Amino acid sequence: MTLDHLRILLVEDDELFRLGLQVRLQQERQIASLVEASDGETAIDLAKQQPFDLVLLDIGLPGLGGLETCRQLKLNHPRLPILALTSRNERSLVSRLVTAGAQGYCLKGVAAETLILAMRSVVAGASWWDANATAEIHNIFQNQSSEITSEDISGARTNLLTRREKEILLLISEHKTNQEIANLLYISAGTVRVHIHAILHKFGVSDRKQAIAYAIQNNYL
Repeated sequence: MTLDHLRILLVEDDELFRLGLQVRLQQERQIASLVEASDGETAIDLAKQQPFDLVLLDIGLPGLGGLETCRQLKLNHPRLPILALTSRNERSLVSRLVTAGAQGYCLKGVAAETLILAMRSVVAGASWWDANATAEIHNIFQNQSSEITSEDISGARTNLLTRREKEILLLISEHKTNQEIANLLYISAGTVRVHIHAILHKFGVSDRKQAIAYAIQNNYL
């Protein structure tokens, strides 16, 4: 699966980080355009002026802030995928990102190949949470604390898997092959592979059998 003709909005106030990411992304020849914004207000205006396929959003933004920018972008453009980029990974931030509508989360400094895979997953309609964030989301389910409200927990559980991932998980449990799943859902086998990779990543397992066992144990099936 490729990032064919992607229009990306990069929202980042750190000029050096933005420049480095720009140089790396420009190596992906399938990316059609990369528009930059240094604050949330500018990003929201740009998204109203032109269509984007993906937003790479820094959370530590000045002014409006990354979380509120995420909420407003999703309010205005519910289908616009947002991949959060941040140096922070505390549990309360992860739960707020999930409820704000972010489809993905990567720590700054992640390997370029991992970031590209995360982008592909999010654009395909899957979601992507790095290993640290996935562990924190699992902790939310298992250990309620005074910092996390019941609404946060409910929202995180609801958003851990996308609607498409839930459909594919059910078909996996019925022992369908990738091609059979693709035929049933009218998508490509490559897209099915991306979704399955995202499910395994979020469940913290390495194969379909383990994913089914995890899903049953945690009431996903």
